[in-house]
Amino acid sequence: MSPAWAAIAVIATIVAILALIHRPLGGYMARVYTTTRNLGAEKLIYRVVGVSPAVEQSWQVYLRSVLAFSAVGIIAVYLVQRLQSVLPFALGLPPVEESLAFNTAISFVTNTNWQSYSPEQTMGYTVQLAGLAVQNFVSAAVGLAVAVALIRGFARTKSGTLGNFWVDLTRGVVRILLPLSAVAAVLLVAGGVIQNLNGFTDAATLTGGTQSLPGGPVASQEAIKLLGTNGGGFFNANSAHPFENPGGLTNLLELVLMFAIPTALTRTFGIMVGDRRQGYAVLATMGVIAIASVSLLIVAETAGAGSAPAAAGGAMEGKETRYGPILSAIFGAFSTLTSTGAVNSMHDSFTAFGGAITMINMMLGEVAPGGVGSGLYGILVMAIIAVFVAGLMVGRTPEYLGKRIGRREMTFASLYILTTPAVVLAGTALSFAIPAVRDGVENVSMANSGLHGFSEVLYAFTSAGNNNGSAFAGLTANTPWFNTALGVAMLLGRLLPIVFVLALAGSLAAQDRVPVTAGTLPTHKPLFVGLLVGVIVIVSALTYFPVLALGPLAEGLL
Repeated sequence: MSPAWAAIAVIATIVAILALIHRPLGGYMARVYTTTRNLGAEKLIYRVVGVSPAVEQSWQVYLRSVLAFSAVGIIAVYLVQRLQSVLPFALGLPPVEESLAFNTAISFVTNTNWQSYSPEQTMGYTVQLAGLAVQNFVSAAVGLAVAVALIRGFARTKSGTLGNFWVDLTRGVVRILLPLSAVAAVLLVAGGVIQNLNGFTDAATLTGGTQSLPGGPVASQEAIKLLGTNGGGFFNANSAHPFENPGGLTNLLELVLMFAIPTALTRTFGIMVGDRRQGYAVLATMGVIAIASVSLLIVAETAGAGSAPAAAGGAMEGKETRYGPILSAIFGAFSTLTSTGAVNSMHDSFTAFGGAITMINMMLGEVAPGGVGSGLYGILVMAIIAVFVAGLMVGRTPEYLGKRIGRREMTFASLYILTTPAVVLAGTALSFAIPAVRDGVENVSMANSGLHGFSEVLYAFTSAGNNNGSAFAGLTANTPWFNTALGVAMLLGRLLPIVFVLALAGSLAAQDRVPVTAGTLPTHKPLFVGLLVGVIVIVSALTYFPVLALGPLAEGLL
C-alpha cells in the first residue's frame, strides 16, 4: 500500500469510529449536564464538600469556585511531591526538587501535563496515582464544566446563574471520565499496555548484559491521559514507549481517545442550545482545520529533503520504526490539535515545516477539536468574533444563537484571544532579552543553537501557554528559569481565559433572546463554516507569523 493510501486508510478508520460514537456520547453528555437527578455517590460527595446541588451560582461565584479548586489542587500536588520519600511505593526516590514540584503541580492542575523530568526516574507510584492521575480526571472535568457553563449562557434567557460548578465537576468525573477511562484501560491492557505495581525488574539482554525495566499502573493513567486530553506520559518516552503504546491497535485506540470527547461535545452543544445544526457547523469547522493540518504534516514528514529520508520513505530520525513517518505525523497532529501533548515520536526531530505545523496547531488555539471542554469554549469565542466581523461587513448588530454581541461581549472575547499570544510571546522574548537568563537558556537548555534552538524555546512557551504539554525534546527545561516561567505561563494560559469565558457566559445568560429576522446571519450553513475557519486562521496568522518567521519558517527555507 502506498503511503498516501495508508494515511487515508488510517484517517478514514478514525473518522468512522468517531462517527459511530458521536451521537450516543454527545447525547449522553447532554443528559448528564441537564438532568436534575443525582446519583448516590454524588450526593455523598456533595455532603462531604458541603454544597447543595440544587443551588445555582452566578458567573462570579462559579469562577471563584474554579479558582479555589485549582488553588487547592496546586497545593496538594506540590505537597505530595515534596513528601514523596515518606509515601508508600516511592521506589526509593527522593522528594521532588522545589521548582520542579512547583512546575509539575501547576502543569497537571491546568490540564497541561508539561513534564520537565523523566517520570520513571522522578515519580513514585503514589505520586503518580494520588497526585498526577487524580488531576488528570479533575482538570479535564473543570474544562468540561466551563464549556457547559458557556453553553448555558447561550441557552438561558434573563438568567443570573450558570449552574453549579461543584455539580458539574462531580458529574464530569463520576458519569463521564471514570466509566470511559475504565473501558479504555481494559482495552489498553488487552492490547499489551502494562498495569501493575512492580518496581524495576532486571532483565538479561541478547548481548549478555542487563537492563532495568520499569513497571507501574500504566494503562489506567494512559487511558485518562488521552481521554482527558492531558498528555503526561508515565514514562519519559510517552506514547513512543512500548509499555505505553505497544503496537498499531493501541496506537489507533489512543488516537481515537484524544478526539472522542472534544468532537462529541459539539453534539452536546447543539442539543443544549436547542439546535443540533449549530453543533454540526462547529464540528465541520473543526474537521476542516484538522484535515488540513494532518494532511500538511504528513506531506512535510514524508517528503523531507535528502537521500536518507527518501530511502526510508520519510524523515525517520526521532521516530519509532513501529509507526514510521505517517503514523507519527498523524499522532503529532492529533496531540497538538487537541491539548493532549502526548507523543509517539520526538517533535524536535520533525522537519522544519513539520515542527512549524505542530506549533501552528497550538497557536490556532487548539480548537480543532481542542482539549476536553477548552476546545469547545475556545471555538465558540471565535464564533462570536466571526459573527461580529460579519455584522461589521453588512452594517448590522451581530447576533449569535439569538444573543446580541455587543461591546461587553466583544471585550471579553477579545481579551480571551489576546491572553495566550501575550503569554507565549512575552515568555519567549524574556528568555532571550534578560542577559542572565539568556546565558542559561543558550548554554544549558538549548541543545541546538541558531534558528532551531529558538524554535525549541518558542515551542516550549507555545505548549505551556496553550496548556498542551508536548515539547521539542532538544530543550532541557528542568532549570529554575524554565520551571518558573513555564509554570506561570501554564497558570495564566489556563485561568485567565476561563475568567473571560465565564464573564462572557454570564453576560449572555442575562440577555433576552433576539428574534430571527431576514438580516440574521445563518450560523449553521457552509458560508459561516468558511467564515469561521478564515477568522481562526487569520487571527492566528497575524499574531504569530512574525515569530514563526524567526524560527521554523526561516529554518525550513534555508
